[in-house]
Amino acid sequence: MVNIIIFGASGQLGQCLKSVVESKGITSVYFPVEGEANILDNAALKAIFDTQKPSYCINCAAYTAVDKAEDDAEIAFKVNKTGVENLSRFCAEYNSTLVHISTDFVFKGDEPTPRTETDATNPISVYGQTKLDGERVVEELLTRYFIIRTGWLYSEYGNNFVKTMLKLGAERDELKIIADQVGTPTYAIDLAACILQIINSGSTAYGIYHYSNEGVTSWYDFAKAIFDISGTSVKAIPIKTAEYVTRATRPAYSVMDKSKIKKQFGMEIPYWRDSLKICINKLQQ
Repeated sequence: MVNIIIFGASGQLGQCLKSVVESKGITSVYFPVEGEANILDNAALKAIFDTQKPSYCINCAAYTAVDKAEDDAEIAFKVNKTGVENLSRFCAEYNSTLVHISTDFVFKGDEPTPRTETDATNPISVYGQTKLDGERVVEELLTRYFIIRTGWLYSEYGNNFVKTMLKLGAERDELKIIADQVGTPTYAIDLAACILQIINSGSTAYGIYHYSNEGVTSWYDFAKAIFDISGTSVKAIPIKTAEYVTRATRPAYSVMDKSKIKKQFGMEIPYWRDSLKICINKLQQ
């Protein structure tokens, strides 16, 4: 393994990368403490690149509050575009390969077929637009990069749908869950392992890739699976998106085609429900 630095190390995916790295006994990965590797602070970035001289940078740092971004667009663009531009410039200067995490929200989500990497993007939220702008900055400034689009991330770490459902399910008799938004849950531990597999391959097949777990489900069916696997007794009631108004509009169909990443890296991707069982078992321990 070559030397790697993780930006956004304290976030959900950053913590999952740390877990996978430790389980594999990898010692060449650096997880900076909060503030040491702020992608909006060029002086901090220069200091860390000077010290670590990374072969690879994994950027998990992002503004991910989808609804809040609608009213906080300036900050969202700063983190998801300007911060990514800063990081890309240092990667170019220090000959580091960037692994940048993006999102299914770059698509409108109004077509019921899995999106490929070459399909036209058309974000319908501020968050989606900021992430697309970040992708374009990477493509403009670097030749050595892997952009990995993912969605519906959950794990034992941070705040996510699985942990929220387990908490609310224990507190309430019934929950209304959106049933007409479809996608694929992604266990962030599986995504972390995918990222490390790409780096370990030494591949120069740079570009954009899609990664989520296998299968397709709705938020309602995802919640039902969480309750079934965890043994949570709560009534789940399916509702339409129109019945649950949010500040930001979500894609109705967020399924991504993963043929490219599977073929290029010989990747075997777990089925979403199998990974969900692993996560819930860990949470219940």
